[in-house]
Amino acid sequence: MRIDGIETFVVANPRPDLGGPYLIFVKLTTDDGIVGYGEHYGATFRPSVVEAMLEDLAGALLIGRDPFLIERFCRSAYGRGFTARPDVTLGGAISALEMACWDIIGKAVDKPVHALLGGRVRDAVRSYTYIYDEPGVEGDAVYRDPELAARRAAEYVAKGFTALKFDPAGPYSSMGGYQPLLERIELSVRFCSAIRDAVGTDADILFGTHGQFTPGGAIRLAARLEPYDPLWFEEPVPPDDVEGMARVRRHTSIPIAAGERLTGKAEFARLLAASAVDIVQPDLGRCGGLLEGKKIAAIAEVHGAQIAPHCYCGPIVAAANLQLAACSPNFLILEAIEDWGGFHAELLKTPLRFENGCTVVPNAPGLGVELDEDVLAAHRYEGDRLHIEMVDDPVDHNEPRWTGRG
Repeated sequence: MRIDGIETFVVANPRPDLGGPYLIFVKLTTDDGIVGYGEHYGATFRPSVVEAMLEDLAGALLIGRDPFLIERFCRSAYGRGFTARPDVTLGGAISALEMACWDIIGKAVDKPVHALLGGRVRDAVRSYTYIYDEPGVEGDAVYRDPELAARRAAEYVAKGFTALKFDPAGPYSSMGGYQPLLERIELSVRFCSAIRDAVGTDADILFGTHGQFTPGGAIRLAARLEPYDPLWFEEPVPPDDVEGMARVRRHTSIPIAAGERLTGKAEFARLLAASAVDIVQPDLGRCGGLLEGKKIAAIAEVHGAQIAPHCYCGPIVAAANLQLAACSPNFLILEAIEDWGGFHAELLKTPLRFENGCTVVPNAPGLGVELDEDVLAAHRYEGDRLHIEMVDDPVDHNEPRWTGRG
């Protein structure tokens, strides 16, 4: 068996707030007709550039080669250009192509990927969602109004969710980290109070930040959140500040979660060795793929940490995350995009199933899902935005109601 074709798809998302403005998929085809799908998560370049990167990398290291040689492909790709160090865009390209190879491998041997990575230890995986606005609501209203967020939280719990995430703490600036504004600290407390009152002990609350604070600022904020017993405080300082994150962890009782912006086992190993995190959040569309994800999970297990795979993109990364969660003893919880309905369901011939607060592990070969290419063709993205962006201006402490997304 040899890989003899690659095709890429950049797909416009009708609801950009649910996974980003577009989704990037890759399709590999073998000489005996087996198809494997992968997905690239959020790069530092425009989607047309990412497509070219995927095609270039596959052309150099996969076309004409055996898809079973995962380790060889990943090591060769990691060292390409004499780099051999973490790079999130290359990591995304490796991830997308690697998971497509696993999809092919599973189909070739008629086994789900989790059966090839140690075998599943659970049939369904506990899942959480962000608290999102209702369809048609614009302006991130749910991140500005604690009472609205509390009502939405109660609605999600009624649907079966036992954990919910929200991030009202303040804007993400490329000039960070910064001290949290007092107005945002108070808003964060009001969010935690209102949501805790709404869900009681029926659901965990997950407090999200995106690396925007200094260690001292994060510690100040954490102290105000502790009475509401969040399951985690996410990425409180910039992702490269390992010692800063460790300092935050030493000063709060709230478990620290991080890792969505990391790639490769070495970056995760540094966080764990520094006792900086309790929970790691690899995104299999960026961190290096399924095999690298399994290695990250193993390193976390040795350090007594758990994994909570990150997902803010499409259903192929979700399916890969689900395969890893199914076969990892130290799995904690999976990020879902609501209950996998809407456009995420339309993209798949057989949608992922959400039941009783969990995503059901599929038994079909490979990743367990198939893209509907007619839907991909009908939603081609023609823009040039980055998948996720942060503001480029410093946070102005003279403007306490600075309007950046929280």
